[in-house]
Formats: sequence, C-alpha cells, structure tokens
Amino acid sequence: MVIKQLSETLINQIAAGEVIERPASAAKELIENALDAGATRIEIATAGGGKTLLRVTDNGSGMTPNDLELAVRRHCTSKLDDSLFDIRTLGFRGEALPSIGSVARLSITTRTAGASEGAVIAVTGGKTEPVRPSPANTGTVVEVRDLFFATPARLKFMKSEKAEAAAISEIVRRMAIAFPAVRFVLSGSDRSTLEFPATGDDRLARMAQVLGKDFRDNAIEIDAEREDVGLTGFAGVPTYNRGNSLQQYVFVNGRPVQDKLLLSAIRAAYSETIPSGRYPVAVLSITLDPALVDVNVHPAKSDVRFRDPGLIRGLIIGAIREALTREGDRAATTGARGMMQAFRAGTYRPQPWTPETSPSRPAQFDAMLRGLGEAPQASFAAFAAPSARTAAPPEHEVPASQQDTPAPTPQSFPLGAVRAQLHENYIVAQTNDGLVIVDQHAAHERLVFEAMRTALHSRPVAAQALLIPEIVDLAEDDCDRLMAHAAEFARLGLAIERFGPGAIAVRETPAMLGEMDAVGLVRQLADELAEWDTANGLTSRLEYLAATMACHGSVRSGRRMRTEEMNALLRQMEATPGSGQCNHGRPTYIELKLSDIERLFGRS
Repeated sequence: MVIKQLSETLINQIAAGEVIERPASAAKELIENALDAGATRIEIATAGGGKTLLRVTDNGSGMTPNDLELAVRRHCTSKLDDSLFDIRTLGFRGEALPSIGSVARLSITTRTAGASEGAVIAVTGGKTEPVRPSPANTGTVVEVRDLFFATPARLKFMKSEKAEAAAISEIVRRMAIAFPAVRFVLSGSDRSTLEFPATGDDRLARMAQVLGKDFRDNAIEIDAEREDVGLTGFAGVPTYNRGNSLQQYVFVNGRPVQDKLLLSAIRAAYSETIPSGRYPVAVLSITLDPALVDVNVHPAKSDVRFRDPGLIRGLIIGAIREALTREGDRAATTGARGMMQAFRAGTYRPQPWTPETSPSRPAQFDAMLRGLGEAPQASFAAFAAPSARTAAPPEHEVPASQQDTPAPTPQSFPLGAVRAQLHENYIVAQTNDGLVIVDQHAAHERLVFEAMRTALHSRPVAAQALLIPEIVDLAEDDCDRLMAHAAEFARLGLAIERFGPGAIAVRETPAMLGEMDAVGLVRQLADELAEWDTANGLTSRLEYLAATMACHGSVRSGRRMRTEEMNALLRQMEATPGSGQCNHGRPTYIELKLSDIERLFGRS
C-alpha cells in the first residue's frame, strides 16, 4: 500500500467524528466557547433537534477579524500556552469550530467591544470563505445549519428530533448549574422556551431552577476538604430519590463531567439508604490543582483522570455520609405531598353490620400474636436497646390508644410523642407543628442493623480457619495490591498470605459468612483494588449479612406495642444516624405539617 497525506477537509471530518458526535456535542462546545469568552448571557436556538439549526448567541468579548480567521483552523486556540498541566478554561484543544465546519454549514459573526463594526466568516463542508465585514453586537453569534450534511452516514445514527432536542436541554442544564451567574435561554421551533435567570452567588437557587423547587427543601449542604482537594455542593436526603441517575451532576474545576469513578462514589455513599433501582439526587463540585487532574483524556472532555483517584472517591463517600449522618434522617417533603394527595374528601355512609362486612378477628391471628413472644432470635437481643423491648402484651392488656396513663407531651423531640398505634404496624406521634407516622418494623430494623454494624466495625470479626488453604492464582500486580491491604482484611476475618510470585493463599475466612467462595471473593477484591484502589467487597458482604439478620430480628409488623415502648423507639431513632431509612432504603417515617393538615380541611 502507498502511504499518502490526507486532505485537511478529511482530517477535520475524522476529528469531527470524535468531537461532534451529535447536535448536543456541538451545543456543548459552542456554549463552552461562550463561557470562556466571559459571557453573562447565552441564548441557544434549535430546530429539528439541532440537526437543522443550532444557534448560540453570547455577549462575551468577541473576536477580531484576524482571530476569527484563525478560529476555524484546527489547533488554533487562545486558551492554551505550551503546557497541558495548567488548564483553567473549558475549551483548549482548538478542534470544535473546524470540526463543525467540516460537516455542516457554519457561520460566525462577532464584534469586540471597541470595534466599529463586526466580522463574519463562513465554512461549508470544510471550505472556508474569506472574512468580511458585518454589522454585529458585541459578542459572538455562531450558527450551525444542516449538521452532518457532508457526512450523510452519520445522520443515519442520529436519534429522533425529540431525543436530540432533549440531549441539548440536558447540556444547557448542566452548564446552567455550573455557572449560576450566567443567564441561559433555550428556545426554538422544536421546543418550548427554557430560561434560567442568573442567580449570582446563590448556587442553590440555580439548582432549584434546574432540578425543581423541591430540591431546595430536601438538599443537604456538602463542604469538605482533604489534602488540598475541596468538595462543595448539595446532596438530597435519601428519601428524595429518582428512578434514574440523570439528576446527578458533578463538576471538576467548573467543568461538567460524567466520570464513572465519581458517579460510583455517589452510589457507594448512599448504599443501604436508597432502594434498589432508585438513585440519589446530588450536585457536587470538586476543586483541585489543575496539575492533579487530566482533562485531556477524550476529545469530548467529559471524562477526567485524577492523579489520586482513591483520594477523590474517599472524599466524596466520606463527605456525603457525614452529611447524611448530620441531617439525612429528615423525611423528604415530597413524602408529605404524596400523603396529602392520597387523602380524598368524602361523605361517610354508615353500613349495616354483617358477619361478611365486619368479621371478627380470626382466632388463628390471636394465636400467632401470642406465639411471637420475645424477640425472634435471642442473638439479636444484645443489639436492641433495652428501652425498646418488643414483647407482645397479654391478651387482656388495654391498647396504647385507650390507656389511662398521661400521654407525654411533644416537647422538643423531632419525632414527637406517641399518640396511637394503627393496625399494629404504624406509630402515630404528635410533634410541635404536625404529626409523624412511623413504620415500626422498618424503623427498628434500621436500629438493630446500625447497632450490629457498629459492633462489626468496633472489633475484629471472628474468623474460621480453613482445613486446606485456598490457593488463588493472580497476576503479580494483583497480589502486590492485595498484600498491601492484608492487615485490613485480617481485621475483617480474611487472612491471606503470599504463595509465590503469582498466587495468594487464603488461610481464614469470616465466620459470619459460613461456607463461601473464597477464591471468588479474593478475585473480586483484586479487581476492586485495580480499578478503585479500594476494596469494599468484603465489608459489603458482611454488612449485607448484618442487614439480613437485622430484618429477622426486628419488631415485626402486627406486633402490638406499649406507649413507653413506642416512645423509646422514637427516641432511639432520633439518636441513630441513618434511621430515616430502613436497610432496603425505604422511608421509616413520614412527616405531615400542621399547615398541611389545615389545608386538607380548607382552613388555610
């Protein structure tokens, strides 16, 4: 074969395949350019999902005619000197405009603040026209028409116009969160206008614009620092969750990124507090020395690589868990709204009594209650607080709602004072400004689990010796990483030692796990260490078992409780981090404010 030099147009089209994957990619690059130019107002207009038209107008610094001529050439940029170690702008590669011009009809009209007139340049399918004078306001207008007309094959891979328009909307939302001092307007014939007015330094107000006003009421502030790496932002309480991860936003030095390391850290921070299939809502901003992060991993600049990924992951997990411990037990406001919507005003119509409509309680059910006795398994007694015993009352005992004992006052308890138990499963408590409904089984399950987890981490886990050690063949690098954590594994009941250059011998395994696949566990830990520099698989298994044991050792649904037991349960919930959710991530209580109740009766 004969080697030949490719044409400039073909080179740009090849580059466009990486930089401009879809209309949203072009929108992202153009908005980044506007922000780097110091714009405080950015307007985006689209048609045909951005394939027919994409126009970005800004009031930034603009360009001179000479700069405009260079802007549409590859690797011409004003944002980079001679080093990739100190990147402080969103764009820096100098590829976006020539890439767009090689596959679309591109025109750029611009004027600087001191110029008497503006200038315009056009690029059509890679062919550049000369710069010419043009009337223009201060700033820049970039118009892209017929995207991918020069590469028809790429058009076949585009999604529907609606899907492409939605992708552009998501890009604008991410940029709007990152830059609250900038006003964004998104409009066009294929969408309703979306506007985000500038909020200045009030970042939470901008987040509420993008994520909805409920986020403000359900967000916990994050502010942490470790080894000159700062983490700020807001994370939603666990019960304020979503069915997908689209409302997880992470920024690195102001740059929106979608990095799997960061997203997995958020997921790990909320483990055991959110149900399977649900996702937390979070907006996090990481600031660090630009030399400690590589943003030049991919032309789209959405992936980054950190010099110390373990530090970043640990900072995110630790900061979110600390915030959840501090404030995460409060119920989401959306829970009260859902309860409000469940109430329906109606008219009571008395029904005649018949055995069919009002049957007596089956004798078998009474027998079952009597048979429950004390806690199902004695081994869990040490983990449950003595003040919250779960013994079933004798048959003649008066229900809590009918006892003559003086009812305690709500005082200043966050979860209030017990007023009743409904259906032997739900505790109703009165607070100073409303009421709380508690799921007794879910709440006690969480309390027992937290007690077991504290015990698990406060002392070494009991280990069982293997009659014949398991030998695990691994790469030498994996063996080195595992042995560096051998002491940590030993505290969790897993004893390993080196067995030649490429093997690990497993001598002991955690007794809690019984018979287990030791080889599979060690391989999993090796994979985790290779990817994240952390090995949480063993801890997760132990905690999962503790959660299962807690579920079986908790107050069961259908257990009648005394008033003092229920109040003790509430006080224990108030003192236990994470008690707002059960081990499966479901809420343990719902709060309804007095103002909400008054609205139900039309009194407000």
